[in-house]
Amino acid sequence: MSTFTANLIFSVLFVVFGATRGFLGNGDKFRRKVSVELNPGLTPPWVLPPGVGLVHVRGLGLNDTLHFLLCNAGAPALLMVHTNSTQSVVQVDWPSFINRSSAGSLKVEPQSSVQYSSALVFTRVWEYDDVNNTADPQQTAESSFYPPYELQNFLWSDLNETLDQSGLTVKLCGGERTESFLNGSLCLQFSAFESVGRDQPWPSLHHNANSSQLHVWLNGVTPRGNHSRFALEFQSVGDSGFQGRVDVHSSIDDEYTPSIFKVSQWVSSPVNQSGVWGYNQWKPVAYRKAVPVFEDATPCKHSQLVSMKRIPQSRLVQAYFTEHPQTHGLNISFGIDKDPVFYSDTKYISWTVLVGMGEPPADSFSTLIIIIITVGLGTPLVIIIVGGVFVWIRKRRSHSSGYEPIN
Repeated sequence: MSTFTANLIFSVLFVVFGATRGFLGNGDKFRRKVSVELNPGLTPPWVLPPGVGLVHVRGLGLNDTLHFLLCNAGAPALLMVHTNSTQSVVQVDWPSFINRSSAGSLKVEPQSSVQYSSALVFTRVWEYDDVNNTADPQQTAESSFYPPYELQNFLWSDLNETLDQSGLTVKLCGGERTESFLNGSLCLQFSAFESVGRDQPWPSLHHNANSSQLHVWLNGVTPRGNHSRFALEFQSVGDSGFQGRVDVHSSIDDEYTPSIFKVSQWVSSPVNQSGVWGYNQWKPVAYRKAVPVFEDATPCKHSQLVSMKRIPQSRLVQAYFTEHPQTHGLNISFGIDKDPVFYSDTKYISWTVLVGMGEPPADSFSTLIIIIITVGLGTPLVIIIVGGVFVWIRKRRSHSSGYEPIN
């Protein structure tokens, strides 16, 4: 093969591989300096009620700060506040916060630096007797529903015992003083991130420095029916002037979440403007065991987004939002039509959601998919080019080997 032919083939492969690398992306190298503190500014003689705590996670950027606050006073809530200042701080009027005496007892100062605020509040756990095995609460008779578990009434574990400052995580578990929760609990594990990456266990959501994660699971709760299924209700509270919607995106790559080719995104955008300012992102899958494997995965689905008339019973939300915030609600139900496995079979169900600022992280193609695309696109081109070059060389040789006319 001539040097020209080899160089041509190499150039084609380089172009094809370079194009496919475009799908992979250059990676998100942005990092935040993240710190964690419990009950910021709380000093004696003021003390919180037993089991109640406020965790503040501060993500310092080059010219901005991202604040996450997790609180279990009332319904558990995660508040996200983004500021355009590296000097912004959380200030809590603890006497008012403890006594619920006034809105505005929790602020991020300077308030002029606040660009966007939103809170995700977990309000109820619904249980229904799925006798028709539809795994769809909207198709289930109202009489099949049991009284919901109101999370604002739960007794929660001490956050100080589960706060991991080096790992940037904190776990929150709670339940009712009822027979159902005698040996069971509802747990939420919050994780903050300094940079881009993904968790090892499924669903292995792709996070970055502008996101946090909540892993939610129901474990050991005694079901009230023989065919019990559960749904999780949560609400989003945000500044006025923003509108929410739920988008579902598809992918051809399921390497990180096997058999799941979709991602759901509850995004918040300014009214009459483009761009996403905040989001809740999840894969439509739940797992029936604490260590996820393929056999224990079950699809989940979300309800329609509905507007709520009042903000949820969360002390964090009531302390921060002061001027008629917008509130919307959504249910996540677990299971699939004709699924033979009910909650009573494993007494466990888990689900994971990302909460963040800006555009939601997008899964790029994995290395395996990149190789397949490269081979799939490159091989036919190489065959065509090599074939064309071979024909061209044969023609040149046939012309040069013929007799030349004698003048």
